Amino acid sequence: MVSVIQTRELRMRYGAADVLTGVDLDVRKGEVLALLGPNGAGKTTTIEILEGFRKRSAGDVSVLGTDPELGDEQWRSRVGVVLQSWRDHSRWRVRELLGHLARFYVPYRAPYDTDELLGLVGLTDRAHAAVAALSGGQRRRLDVAIGLVGRPELLFLDEPTVGFDPEGRREFHELIDGLAALETTILLTTHDLDEAEKLADRIVVLAGGQIVADGTAAELAARISGKGQVGYTLDGQPHQDTVADPTTFVRDLFARHGTAVGDLQVRRPSLADTYLELVHAFETGSHDTAPSALNDMTGAVA
Repeated sequence: MVSVIQTRELRMRYGAADVLTGVDLDVRKGEVLALLGPNGAGKTTTIEILEGFRKRSAGDVSVLGTDPELGDEQWRSRVGVVLQSWRDHSRWRVRELLGHLARFYVPYRAPYDTDELLGLVGLTDRAHAAVAALSGGQRRRLDVAIGLVGRPELLFLDEPTVGFDPEGRREFHELIDGLAALETTILLTTHDLDEAEKLADRIVVLAGGQIVADGTAAELAARISGKGQVGYTLDGQPHQDTVADPTTFVRDLFARHGTAVGDLQVRRPSLADTYLELVHAFETGSHDTAPSALNDMTGAVA
């Protein structure tokens, strides 16, 4: 599988502070990868280096086969960037803004037809609306359309649904699923762990300037603990147990008590559970609480 992004021993230092301490990352063509981590973990620095906006201190980086520091306009035309927010002229009409931006790509590649792009992001009925008149969800769709104008092979999304209401978030997730179906490689950062679990093919967790976990949401949850929460009633009395193997526990529970067991609920570790346990272990230095799990997850995906 072709690597669209590859870093080896990526390092970044600001003064005496090491922000990235040796990041090895591979993102494959057509993959949706979520980069997670607490504030200060190095996510923004990593993304800015990959986008070519910041020079690294050391290490090797390849994005679409080119060192981002050496990327020319041809290379930049292959990359789409969607920031958390950006300033623009609120009086622009949606369709004319996208048409205007598309002209900048013509010397390098064939941009999206404006009407086709409006359909792709679900803004056809708002084509002639002023940007200032868009709702929050519609505005975010326009942000994505701007990132997609040049038909990028790689799309960066930074906190894509900040400030969205539930309906806007659902619509945006449908949009990203559609882009993934078109084999657009997507790298997103988010603090919304449910969003990462829903959208991403693979999840990478940064902490302390290095990757501490790498795998699917299910792989991470299985490797960090394998635990689960089992809720049930026994002779009408409620119980809640944390167990290492929910399937075995439930089988034994019914073998012992039969129909006296009721209201059974099994909850396996979520990405949020896994993420919080990982970051806490790293930040407190208690790696020995789950050393094999950390090692397994870091190498979960070659």
